[in-house]
Formats: sequence, structure tokens, C-alpha cells
Amino acid sequence: MSVEINEELAIAVQRVLSTTTLKETIEEAFRVILRAEARREEVQALSTMSGMDLANQDIMSRAWHS
Repeated sequence: MSVEINEELAIAVQRVLSTTTLKETIEEAFRVILRAEARREEVQALSTMSGMDLANQDIMSRAWHS
């Protein structure tokens, strides 16, 4: 795979990510994006209670009882 990359942009990202090679910079940028998306999905799930037992009154009524 071959792409043209804006060198100034790559250098700026390299500084932010503290990476040394272009490959390392690109791969770390991809990881940063994927982590941000995972966080966004978690926030969305928490805000809607989607797929969580937290919205189940029966389970939550027993949550703090031993």
C-alpha cells in the first residue's frame, strides 16, 4: 500500500505522539483513533444503558444487598 502524506502534518503528529518513524506514527495514530471510538461507544452505552443490567430493576434492587 502506498499513499502520499503531508510531511508537515506527519511531523506535527509525530511530536504529539512522541513517535520516531512514520510507520510508528501512523500505527499509533490508528490506535489512538480506535481507543477514542471505543470510549465513545462506552459512553453511548452508559448514557442509554444499552445492553446493561443497570436498567434491570430486579437486578439493581439486589445490587447492594449481601
